[in-house]
Amino acid sequence: MSRWAALPAELDPRVRQLVVRLRRLKDHSGLSLRQLAARTGYSQKSWERYLGGRSLPPREAVEALARAVDEEPTRLLALHEVAAEAWRNGRREATAGEEQEPLGAPESLSVEATAARSPGRSLRVALVAGAVALVLALSTAVLLVVRLSGGDPAQPASPLVATGGQSSPAASASMPPSASASPSAPAYTCRPERVDGHWYAGISRTRDAILANGHAGPEVAEAQCLLRRAGISPGVIDGIFGPATERAVRQVQRRAGLVVDGIIGPHTWKALRQ
Repeated sequence: MSRWAALPAELDPRVRQLVVRLRRLKDHSGLSLRQLAARTGYSQKSWERYLGGRSLPPREAVEALARAVDEEPTRLLALHEVAAEAWRNGRREATAGEEQEPLGAPESLSVEATAARSPGRSLRVALVAGAVALVLALSTAVLLVVRLSGGDPAQPASPLVATGGQSSPAASASMPPSASASPSAPAYTCRPERVDGHWYAGISRTRDAILANGHAGPEVAEAQCLLRRAGISPGVIDGIFGPATERAVRQVQRRAGLVVDGIIGPHTWKALRQ
């Protein structure tokens, strides 16, 4: 078995999970990096970068590795989707940090150079900055409305107070600005019922959606309700696939004799709905 070098400490846990899985598949197959390169069409140096955590393998490379080692690619592709999102977010944060560093450069400008700037140019810059700020504010407002209304833009976006799940205009008016401006996660209600020998929680009827840590939506809430019905707590029924939900999924997979990977696929859905 290969002796792998330690992965970079700053590597996102979701990317680390994908790389570790790929390393294990490569080791269990008994293939060398050169043989893996010959079977997948990706060079040996590329696989050294992918399996060393220095570069995220493309989706096609993950599929090629799965074919080379006779592995079902569904779970690998689900891991890759989550890792790719984490990788993109990390690169955006790094780029934003690099762009902010040169902000101190204008201090070296002389007074004469500052005075020589055109007033018209300064006005245009101010207008553009104002327009960008307005667009961002409007976008944030629209997202807040959709979030508070449970995904339906046609519903009013008034803050909800704890009065039986209904909003009160008077209570909303009396709330402090910080409380009324903070978004809340969509509320899901579990209504488990057995239909044709299968359990449903009344939120989603999917039986094959691939869900993993980092996903969110009604399918996740459905799975959380079914986990709770099975006697395994997934935490809050909020439609967000977090660590608590992943632990619960692993527990139900272990109980059902499935592969314990914390990812919900067709086999795990079958176990949850039985």
